Amino acid sequence: MVDEQCPLPPDLAGIEVVILKPDPELGGYPQAVALANGEAAMRFEEYLLISWYDRDRDFESPPNTTECPKACEKNGYILYALSHGATLKVDIEGGRFVFFYTPVVWD
Repeated sequence: MVDEQCPLPPDLAGIEVVILKPDPELGGYPQAVALANGEAAMRFEEYLLISWYDRDRDFESPPNTTECPKACEKNGYILYALSHGATLKVDIEGGRFVFFYTPVVWD
């Protein structure tokens, strides 16, 4: 019998999730990041984009944060964001583009 692991989904407790479904659909990443930055700017005086995913290009940033031996769902960018203080997730077009932000607080 093969022991297959079923990982639990990342815990997004404490993360504000904004879901956007623009009409018409966005042309690509530049439009998506501009839209997501606008959402962050409405919530934070200053903000930092921690991580993101672009399904069109199957690219996550920081790159190579998903570690799995086979083809798998990319979630490294999510885990990275959660471990680096993300408080806002902007999901555009059902996961086509996903962005994680944290506020910048100067002491």
